[in-house]
Amino acid sequence: MKTPQSSAKKGIVKSLALLLPLRCCLAWLSLLWNNAIGAPPPNFLLILTDDHGYGDVTAYGPSDVQTPNISRIGAEGMLFTSMRANATVCSPSRAALLTGRYADRVGVPGVIRTHPGDSWGYFDPKVPTLANELKNAGYHTALVGKWHLGLESPNTPNERGFDFFHGFLGDMMDGYTTHRRHGNNYMRRNTQVIEPQGHATDLFSDWAIEYLRDRTRIQQPFFLYLAYNAPHFPIEPPDSWLAKVKARAPHLDEKRTTNVAFVEHLDHAIGRILAALTEMGLSENTVVVFSADNGGSLPHAQNNNPWRGGKQDHYDGGLRVPFMVRWPSQIKPGSRSDYSGLVFDLFPTFLELANQKPPIELDAVSLVPLFLGGSLTAARDLYFVRREGGRIYGGKSYEALIRGDWKLMQNDPYSPLELYNLRDDPQERTNLALANKKLFDDLASSLRHHIQRGGATPWQITGSVSK
Repeated sequence: MKTPQSSAKKGIVKSLALLLPLRCCLAWLSLLWNNAIGAPPPNFLLILTDDHGYGDVTAYGPSDVQTPNISRIGAEGMLFTSMRANATVCSPSRAALLTGRYADRVGVPGVIRTHPGDSWGYFDPKVPTLANELKNAGYHTALVGKWHLGLESPNTPNERGFDFFHGFLGDMMDGYTTHRRHGNNYMRRNTQVIEPQGHATDLFSDWAIEYLRDRTRIQQPFFLYLAYNAPHFPIEPPDSWLAKVKARAPHLDEKRTTNVAFVEHLDHAIGRILAALTEMGLSENTVVVFSADNGGSLPHAQNNNPWRGGKQDHYDGGLRVPFMVRWPSQIKPGSRSDYSGLVFDLFPTFLELANQKPPIELDAVSLVPLFLGGSLTAARDLYFVRREGGRIYGGKSYEALIRGDWKLMQNDPYSPLELYNLRDDPQERTNLALANKKLFDDLASSLRHHIQRGGATPWQITGSVSK
């Protein structure tokens, strides 16, 4: 028999259950309401740096480098502590970011380079990019900085969804003030070859600010992908920045001093971008994301602490990257998330915020519930691939797979697979491949599935490699 007291208790429990997700629901309703009343959709500013170590951003802990402007993005928004790049080198990471699919599924398992005989990818022109999708949603789309997904038609930025391109088509620069690669000038304004003067980090910042200023004159949402070459080697800070660090920290060795100055110059440039957003009245409704394409280069004294390894490694030093999102109108300042995701999750995130339905072929998932105080509970494997030539790699690939707390990986094509428990052993010191054979076999089977799936997409254009 029901008593009034038991009925009341059940009612309270039911009410509490409904209230638990209230914050997330209210935030989501706020977004829906903004759409319903015709409030403008958010702008997107994605800042991507190159070979930027997790330990070279002070938001993640004490360091000999000072990054107040980068860290400010996380302090004024949400700091993600467990995000990884989609690859341990440039081109695959960028291909995944711009398509929401694993890199080998879009034809870029390795680095795209100037010379066809040493180029390990061909960006599938049939796959729509994030720029394509946002352009279809009414956004103006722009890339300032590094492209690195093709040097000729049909894989130039203007042909892959960007209304405006002002930057560098190629991979690394041989010099930050000469802007050449193997003697080639890859600097462009749309399709026009240009000869700008100055340090590339300053040039890209100037061009981004010019673009933002132009956007204030037009009532249209924008997507600006600002991709710096820095701090990729060669490590070339301006002399004034190098002198500043030498005076402040004379105990640092030469390599580290030079890298610290390079990162601090980059941080200053990002501070200029944030100041321009404020000055132009764009801050409140602009989603600003900061991240990197892979971890830092250990031979160049970059810092990936506390993780093992660096660029080119499938250990977490090569994959863990800084990741933070600021959106003053929706994200609570000082928020943190330990969600273990991948940088390409920005693809469906931006589309959802633009009120667009993402394509069903994506491997990425939207981060919007996290922005709104909720959670993401659906489990998925995280897959990584890198193909490379040279004497060490011989044109072969090596892969990694993360499932929950477990990582199965190779760090080169010829070594046996290694197995680590990332919860108990975050520095990946104890290989459990022989101790947990059943799990090893299960993860290896899933890894083979990903390799076969990616192998269905050609990664060389017919006739591009000389015999």
